[in-house]
Amino acid sequence: MKRRSLLRLTGASFLSSFLAAFPAPSANAAPRNFSRTSSTQWGYTGDTSPEHWGELAPEFRICQTGQQQTPIDLTEAPVVEPDHLEIHYQPTSLHITHNTRTIQVNYAPGSHIVFQGETFHLKQFHFHHPSEHFVLGKPYDLELHLVHQSAAGKLAVVGVFAQIGASHAALKPIWDAMPPEPQTVEVKTSINAAHLLPTDRQFYEYRGSLSTPPCSEDVLWFVMAQPIEVSAEQVNQFAALFPHNARPIQPKGDRIIKHSI
Repeated sequence: MKRRSLLRLTGASFLSSFLAAFPAPSANAAPRNFSRTSSTQWGYTGDTSPEHWGELAPEFRICQTGQQQTPIDLTEAPVVEPDHLEIHYQPTSLHITHNTRTIQVNYAPGSHIVFQGETFHLKQFHFHHPSEHFVLGKPYDLELHLVHQSAAGKLAVVGVFAQIGASHAALKPIWDAMPPEPQTVEVKTSINAAHLLPTDRQFYEYRGSLSTPPCSEDVLWFVMAQPIEVSAEQVNQFAALFPHNARPIQPKGDRIIKHSI
């Protein structure tokens, strides 16, 4: 497939667009409402659905032409990943945004992960229904994405699967205040993203992309192997707002999937 000159745009321009779309609050300011630097509308159904993203705007072209797109099916026997993922999350005040495509929680400065000596700061987390990644050809009921950025502008995302089981207590304050329509709400409580992680921290690691426009590549993905449990009621409550906000599986190509020890 021929690549157009637009594919030579730097990753930095894509990252700035992405972070504008998912703003993180300053230490003393409430987060802004969801907005994009691009005015292009995109979604999950109809003429703006994932199969059309690459046609909607020049800056989205890589959604269609990229070779390392996310999500993927985690199917093949992974290579052992000896490197440790350090997770250092602190509580943050709860700011919840309904941005028309998902429920997002913006995170105050001070939480981060470290991988291979590089630090990535937690900016926000959000949810997809059903899961975007598959395991052995099957999705989970929900998937949580914790989005991080390094000082150099690199992105790293921690993915957490959720399957129906017991109600998840750490989700309750988010679900209780979840806006039914597009808006941002501030809740007088705090939340710690560490409580949304599984007890077993083994993970899959691979190089992918943003799973939403502009679909920029060279994003470091860590997908937790063990799912957390959520109740059917919690899944149904989210699904009532977002019946399907998951991008379809993308070709794996020649990428290597690694697995932690």
